[in-house]
Amino acid sequence: MTARPFIPAPLGGAASSDPFTYRDGVLHAEEISLHEIANRFGTPCYVYSRAGLEARWTDFDRAFAEHEHLICFAVKANGNLAVLDVLARLGSGFDIVSGGELARVQAAGGRTDRVIFSGCGKSREELRLALEAGIRCFNVESSGELERLAETAAALGVRAPVSLRVNPDIDARTHPYIATGLKENKFGIPIEEARALAARGRALGSVEVVGIGAHIGSQQTSTGPFRDSVQRMLALADRLRADGVPLRFLNAGGGMGVRYRDETAPEATEFAAAVGDRVAARGLELLVEPGRALVAGAGVLLTRVEYRKRNGARDFAICDAAMNDLLRPALYDAWHDVIGVEERAPSESVVDVVGPVCESGDFLARQRPLAVDAGDLLAVGNAGAYGFVMSSNYNARPRAAEVMVDGGRAHLVRPRERIGDLFSSESRLP
Repeated sequence: MTARPFIPAPLGGAASSDPFTYRDGVLHAEEISLHEIANRFGTPCYVYSRAGLEARWTDFDRAFAEHEHLICFAVKANGNLAVLDVLARLGSGFDIVSGGELARVQAAGGRTDRVIFSGCGKSREELRLALEAGIRCFNVESSGELERLAETAAALGVRAPVSLRVNPDIDARTHPYIATGLKENKFGIPIEEARALAARGRALGSVEVVGIGAHIGSQQTSTGPFRDSVQRMLALADRLRADGVPLRFLNAGGGMGVRYRDETAPEATEFAAAVGDRVAARGLELLVEPGRALVAGAGVLLTRVEYRKRNGARDFAICDAAMNDLLRPALYDAWHDVIGVEERAPSESVVDVVGPVCESGDFLARQRPLAVDAGDLLAVGNAGAYGFVMSSNYNARPRAAEVMVDGGRAHLVRPRERIGDLFSSESRLP
């Protein structure tokens, strides 16, 4: 049996470690044919590889092994309980941005003392739930949030651990929708205001500033902005410590990129080399928040072609997966590899891979050289991050099934929604 990798490992791993490979001309997830997955669970369907998840998390953990550190998976990238369960068993921390994500981490067996709560709009109820759960810290992003957190903590008779999320005004050179470290973005505290806010935290009494952090944007394909952000935070850390603030850690953020098309994605070791020694030299624990870099390459979206169609000079492969299943192409004009489950020679003709949603922006890929017929199965690559988690019921479409492959076993970890599920909680007027 011959094997050829489908998607290069996004962190520079060996091709043989890729969880999706062609075996005798058929694409497999680990040891299971994607034909078998489609026959058992239908399409569209998200397929994840446990081995892929474990390998990518271990890449990061080993890269930072020389330094005291905590890898905190950004739950917004993929919140499936099975995915979180795999990472929790490895000892992962978790970066959350809502009370719902906190509940998911708890349901998946994650340790709440390894949870950091980010996001610029935390409600009072979310703050209360997180305090009662005993999370690691709150990434505070405004003076208003600090005051609200202090009030909530005082009412519960506890002291809230705080990390000030600063905005270092650094351009991560990524898509403007996922850039988060510029002054024009809504995230973080202007770095020049951090010392005053830390002083206010000390005066409040019911909060304790124990860390600082930043997140400058997602899909970073260079370590330069990442390194510059940490350097600015270290300068701030020195000033805060001189002010008497008992800092214990620095959160370098996340946003490490992956290779979707022709990007050069740095390996985990390159990110570690860019910041690890600098942070360790200050005696600070290092926190990092990789999201897509852990899960993107560990998942594909499996879809079946319903029709082939030609409009004028344009050829279309109309699939059962659509923009409601994978929003990234429509939202960001993002590029995902699309390939046949049956391996075929390259085609001279090009097609647009689209879905049935009534929007001209409903596409998975444009102008791809694919030899494809009605009934064929296609796999959309690097779909483990920001795939199902961003899906919707637009056009009253049930959301896809999710399957986790573990060696030779396939587990249905989220069943496909039924049409009746879409309105089961609604009611007509009396």
